[in-house]
Amino acid sequence: MSATILVTGAPGNVGTPLVRELLALGASVRVAAHNVETARAEFGSAVEIVRFDFREPATFGAFDGIERMFLLRPPAIADVKGVIAPALQAAHGRGVRHVVFLSIQGADKNRLVPHRKIEDALRASALDWTFVRAAYFMQNLSTTHAADIRERDEILIPAGRRSRTAHVDVRDVAAVAARALVEDGHAGRAYTPTGPAALTYDEVAGALTAELGRTIRYENPGPLAYWRRMRERGMPRMMVVVTIGIYAAARFGLAAGLTDDIARIVGRPPITFAQFAHDSREAWVRAPAE
Repeated sequence: MSATILVTGAPGNVGTPLVRELLALGASVRVAAHNVETARAEFGSAVEIVRFDFREPATFGAFDGIERMFLLRPPAIADVKGVIAPALQAAHGRGVRHVVFLSIQGADKNRLVPHRKIEDALRASALDWTFVRAAYFMQNLSTTHAADIRERDEILIPAGRRSRTAHVDVRDVAAVAARALVEDGHAGRAYTPTGPAALTYDEVAGALTAELGRTIRYENPGPLAYWRRMRERGMPRMMVVVTIGIYAAARFGLAAGLTDDIARIVGRPPITFAQFAHDSREAWVRAPAE
């Protein structure tokens, strides 16, 4: 194994806990960051930090001296053939041998999402790969959708009222990815880390209601209504398209499957939604009225 592991997407929802996990496991880490100063503020001198952008080949020196890397697709990049695939080719040419890719649950059955195209590109490449097909992040509710919950007491997600989703905490996703990076035997495998239960969004709203002490409701928009609302709130067009594709997995019943991957790989049970809600409650607490 390489002495240093490269992590893209840090700091970030998954990248930050992944770096912490790798350091706890004794690994040396190089963070490939779009903003070096932001990364330095987060990690200090605990890791090596280099500037990196998938769209700038001049930054591909980040791959030098690396054999194993964690790949996270930047939300703003959907052009796999024109941007991600060439970067992967450059990585292999500079010595990278194994890529652990953060994909999504059901990517093997969902051609609407760029994650599937990246999986296909990795399969067609000379690189060894491991796919971490994470279930829907619990933390999306405390980041992307936090304002809706905090300011409007609503969850606005086009997943369908009857659908169930095996939400997973990003800390568990990071723990699985870290072991795939530092241990042998994970090449050619696809893992699907999920939480311990598949919940409807009405049940999610109920759990947030219990934690926050005020009623949170689930709005059940169709894809078109979701498009309008998200564009009104300033979400970029491509991000709306990608999120609709991700939520389509839930609408079509592809997001409810549970696995024991976290317990099997990490050696402990997955974090529950109630625990996540308790740990993240400050994201939804309203500022006192002046």
